[in-house]
Amino acid sequence: MRQLPGVLIVEDESAIAELIAVNLRHNGFRPTWAMDSASAQRELDAVLPDVILLDWMLPGESGLTLAKRWRANARTKAVPIIMLTARSDETDRVAGLDAGADDYIVKPFSTKELLARVRAVLRRRAPEQVGGLVAIGALSLDSSTYRVTFNDQLLKLGPTEFKLLNYLMTHAERVHSRSQLLDNVWGDHVFIEERTVDVHVKRLREALGVSAGSMIETVRGAGYRLTAQVAQPVASSAGL
Repeated sequence: MRQLPGVLIVEDESAIAELIAVNLRHNGFRPTWAMDSASAQRELDAVLPDVILLDWMLPGESGLTLAKRWRANARTKAVPIIMLTARSDETDRVAGLDAGADDYIVKPFSTKELLARVRAVLRRRAPEQVGGLVAIGALSLDSSTYRVTFNDQLLKLGPTEFKLLNYLMTHAERVHSRSQLLDNVWGDHVFIEERTVDVHVKRLREALGVSAGSMIETVRGAGYRLTAQVAQPVASSAGL
């Protein structure tokens, strides 16, 4: 007999946790509740759930800290995380997604929407990842070792920027709309504003530096494209 999908609810407000748990049970899920970071870690150490519903504000460590830790751990990094929080600013959404959340739901939310998003992360395939090394000009990315270099200099990228660069490099010279990037980098059925793409493109350019960052072009009215062309710095007339 097929086991029901397990959902770990990490939420310190018992009324909210119980409401979520009841609706999950009635819709074919197997909920488990943890009210703080310590108990959440114990639950994960015992049994891996299929999905984690993670509150941001928790006794002990925050949900943001937990998400980063679980994403960095080989055992838990593939478990989908949906962050539940009252923090609605775009910067908070970006921080939650950067920490490794697959989705971000702002309180108050409808249980129907929550269930739809749980189902979405369960059925969604992981975004395409091309193994091995891809190089365009002096820029190279190795998805097996998680390394990015430009002119043999190692660059430091966040997890979302790495996935974004991986996709752009493996689909170079093509123009990708914001919605296409959301579907292929974050995964389809993710409820994220398209402006979030702009934020991560800006961060990616900053991480790559001026020369490599110029390889990511903004195509007005269409989206973004990664090209092999590197913008050359304008020479100063002082040395001429």
